[in-house]
Amino acid sequence: RKTRTKKSAGHDREWTMKGKWAAAALLALAAVNAAQAQTYPSRQVTVIVPFAAGGPADISGRIAADIFQRHLGQQFVVENVGGAGGTTGSLRAARATADGTTLVMGHMGTHAAAPALYPNLGYDPEKDFEPIGLIAVQPELLAVRKDFPASNLKEFVAYAKANESKLNMGHAGVGSVSYVGCLLLNSAIGIKPTLVPFTGTAPVMNAILAGNVDYDCDPVLGPLPHVRAGTAKALAIAHKKRSPMLPDVPTSYEQGLPQFDCAPFYAMFAPKGTPQPIVDKLAEALNKGLEEEAVQKRLYDLGAEIAEPNQRGPKALGELVRSEVARLTPILKAASAK
Repeated sequence: RKTRTKKSAGHDREWTMKGKWAAAALLALAAVNAAQAQTYPSRQVTVIVPFAAGGPADISGRIAADIFQRHLGQQFVVENVGGAGGTTGSLRAARATADGTTLVMGHMGTHAAAPALYPNLGYDPEKDFEPIGLIAVQPELLAVRKDFPASNLKEFVAYAKANESKLNMGHAGVGSVSYVGCLLLNSAIGIKPTLVPFTGTAPVMNAILAGNVDYDCDPVLGPLPHVRAGTAKALAIAHKKRSPMLPDVPTSYEQGLPQFDCAPFYAMFAPKGTPQPIVDKLAEALNKGLEEEAVQKRLYDLGAEIAEPNQRGPKALGELVRSEVARLTPILKAASAK
């Protein structure tokens, strides 16, 4: 009994020492992280935008990079890494060194829909990134060719159901917000049209203007000039609120199809493991920038809605990603999206 007691005491001392070493290591790591945050950023930071230049994700990413650069006093350079609906660039960011020198612009496609669309995605939106902050949401618009035989969402649904086999839906790649938005629409009304992929939203609109594609779903900014010019028609805003850019276009909710709800979020992320003080510093800078009148005007001009301050930070963004993954995954899988 005495021998067991001595062994037990020895084990207790050993575990006590291990606990002290662990605590010391954590304190040392915290000190290193705090020191990194004080000097961050000490060199150029790359902001990966996983799409081609010129689209909503690219413009939002450049707005964020400009905010960081002005508030943190270092170069933030945008690198466009397109491919596979934005997942190529997102995967590169997930595998980057977690020291704050690589950030990525993520949105509903790359950080919510992708797990349901790509079986071998290579990253987990919830586990492989540190959320920094939400920039804005951009409600989508159902746009059709100018001679499409429907002038509102109800007429579109009736025509689509009667002519499903002849319908062509354009999209900017599997996993893009245009793909996800129209898949939500198709699922809501129970149709499976021919899906026509393009390399970006601009080529989709060109195909609609040429009459080669019947419809697409895209953030308001893309179709906006064509709708205003009368070379394309706008049938519905996929959101609860009308867009100030097209105030005469009713929402999907107003027209009796609330399932067609697609307002993609645009947000900044860092690789998992990026020190929390650095994440917090970036989040604070982004939040300050989003309060600036000039920044707000640039985003409003994109047809975007800026989130309230309590919806922007890392915690709120993490919750948004989790909720959108949970919402979209069963819908997209049921639609046999591949």
